[in-house]
Amino acid sequence: MAKFLTQGWLDLQRKLAGETQPTRVGANVRLQWVITGGPTKEIRYFWVLVEGQLEESALGDLDEPEVTLTLSYEDAVAIQDGKLDASAAFMQGRVKVVGNPGKLMTMLPITASAEF
Repeated sequence: MAKFLTQGWLDLQRKLAGETQPTRVGANVRLQWVITGGPTKEIRYFWVLVEGQLEESALGDLDEPEVTLTLSYEDAVAIQDGKLDASAAFMQGRVKVVGNPGKLMTMLPITASAEF
């Protein structure tokens, strides 16, 4: 198993998503993640979703993200472990959002799916 928040972990996520996520027309977003307070202070990575498919994911910064999500390392671990629902974390203000909220809403069918 790849270590959480490494390029190996991102590659594995992209592979698994490709095997399980159905196409979702209109679910297109360029998403930057910022994880704070972790073992290395801050981890930055990005996703590019096209029609609901995770086309790109890599450590670092995305040129011109449509949405940037910032959350604590503790909450990122809880979401990964299934102990915290990503949508609930957002509603509770534990995930800070900058950018186009409409683009973020295109992800809701994905995060609410059994495949996610």
